[in-house]
Amino acid sequence: MSSSRALFGGAIEVTLPQTLVDASDLRQVPDTQEVFLYPDTSASIIVEVLERVAVSNDDEAARFHFDSLAHDNSATATEVLNVEVRTESRGETPSPIILHGTQSVPKFNSSIPDDVHIFLALYRIQSKNVDLALTMNVPVKTSDTGAVSAEGLAAVKHDFYVAAITLSILDFGLFA
Repeated sequence: MSSSRALFGGAIEVTLPQTLVDASDLRQVPDTQEVFLYPDTSASIIVEVLERVAVSNDDEAARFHFDSLAHDNSATATEVLNVEVRTESRGETPSPIILHGTQSVPKFNSSIPDDVHIFLALYRIQSKNVDLALTMNVPVKTSDTGAVSAEGLAAVKHDFYVAAITLSILDFGLFA
């Protein structure tokens, strides 16, 4: 079951599964991020305020952030499977650019990298020079016990799309 969650002190609202654990209850999370963890797997959802990248189109912007994440993850291989530029009217909240890709990510000094599906919804806020990223990391093959099954992948992908479509920016002052 899902419910609406207030992020960044209520400046953003999004629908997420009720079972997610707020990572800030477990560890320090940067002020520019909200991080949620699935209790039974290593899957996670991150909402992050980023500086807007200067690229020629939205597809490129999503790919840039995907590549940046791959760099941060020390990914040994990456593949963009799909990029979808949404155009529905959403009031003041921009429509998301949605990217689905995969990364091979080495974890905890293991010689065998984890296979991770990355779902990224990017909201470009030109007036504030901000890119807001909603990212879901879903390990499907891991060296530990945190992998998500094929059935689980379908469920968390659904969770991602619900979050991507329901994310609403209520207070643009967050980006001041």
